[in-house]
Amino acid sequence: MIRFEKVTYTYPFRERPAVWDISFSVAPGEVVLCTGASGCGKSTLMRLANGLCPHYFRGRLEGCVRVGGASTADRSVSELALQAGTLFQDPEQQFFALNVEDELAFAHEWRGLPAEAVAARIEEAARAFGLGPLLASSIHALSEGQKQKVGLASILSQGPCALILDEPSANLDPEATADLAARLGDLKAAGMAILVVDHRLYWLEGVVDRVLVMEEGRIVEQGAFSILRDDALRARYGLRAVGVDDPRHSLPEARAGAGEGLAVRGLRFGYPGGPLLFEDAEASVPPGVTALIGGNGVGKTTLARLLVGLNKAQAGSFFVGGGEIRPPALLDRVGIVLQNADHQLHMKTVRQELEVSLSLAPRSSENISGLLSLFALEGLAERHPQSLSGGEKQRLVIASAFAKGPDALILDEPTSGLDGRNMRRIAEALRLLAEKGACILVITHDLELMGIACARALRLPLPSGRANV
Repeated sequence: MIRFEKVTYTYPFRERPAVWDISFSVAPGEVVLCTGASGCGKSTLMRLANGLCPHYFRGRLEGCVRVGGASTADRSVSELALQAGTLFQDPEQQFFALNVEDELAFAHEWRGLPAEAVAARIEEAARAFGLGPLLASSIHALSEGQKQKVGLASILSQGPCALILDEPSANLDPEATADLAARLGDLKAAGMAILVVDHRLYWLEGVVDRVLVMEEGRIVEQGAFSILRDDALRARYGLRAVGVDDPRHSLPEARAGAGEGLAVRGLRFGYPGGPLLFEDAEASVPPGVTALIGGNGVGKTTLARLLVGLNKAQAGSFFVGGGEIRPPALLDRVGIVLQNADHQLHMKTVRQELEVSLSLAPRSSENISGLLSLFALEGLAERHPQSLSGGEKQRLVIASAFAKGPDALILDEPTSGLDGRNMRRIAEALRLLAEKGACILVITHDLELMGIACARALRLPLPSGRANV
């Protein structure tokens, strides 16, 4: 269904190819996993499979990529999408409508299906993915995990023969990840060809037929899923763990003592026209690294935005280091790393991003060379931020947050696009910041990160006060 034949691809204005001499295939009823360190060429492989390279990104393609037996060079992206549906790492990139129901209907209406058939497709997709309660919801009000479900439901409702998934587990809670694995198993049994690009490995055991490990644009290892149990192989290529324990129930509750940490009391908030998410709620986060955990859509990102003043609470008192602080002043003391790194990148080079952050924090003890080294960005200092891979962007926005030396720092899914080596690098950076007395709150579904970096957990619904979520 998908076949690469000696494929080499070079992006415009680059001398070095992004991928070299790639040959592999994905047959109907087969699941192939492509993994490797950030920037190794995995996303380019996906773009070649769906025709975005070279049709959209241009560049030079050598060799041949075939989908359904036909060369992608001879077919448009829209034609290819009918056979091979793609779920991007950031689902917002592929949405066209403003609410969930319209998004599920869009492709079918565009193809001219009768209204009755469109309604049936919407109902079937909503039932399969549990989206019924969200049909009237704004796309922009959804959590990242919910957006991912909408994107996948929309793709599968169109009946493709192949499915290409880019980091599909990145924003899903563990239960939703297990559901996705089961769904991929069903699709595989039904004869669909599936190419998965992901850093997280544990959830695909028992589903994947073959694994491709990439490094610097080449396939360097391939075989059954069992090759990933080799500790030396995973260490060599910076891969994630294969077996991951669930620490969510063993982490102690977050409790801050008087005069320390980040806290809110009497919190009341709801989006206009919707129910209250928090009513008379309380939360306290002590110095150190705390995980903020809960299922997709329970309000984790909303709470984070309230704690830095990006969302305006209807009621509530906020405290940093024991002193009450007005919401407009929260951003001066509390840093935040958003889930979508693109929303926080504005300059022309990586170095300029860090320079701007340092200029906003004259008392910071950080320096550019130290930050570049800590986050393994030295070789990217003069690159445009938007030319980086997803994992590289993630490391850059975290480095920019560190540059400001905040009293408290909130990170929303900071390892969603990171390989094992860089996930461990972020965990070490969080430890160093915590040693300086910072209060760090990490919104994460990443069980591996929780296990190595977090000392305690703040759970939603909030353990103190009342939370209607």
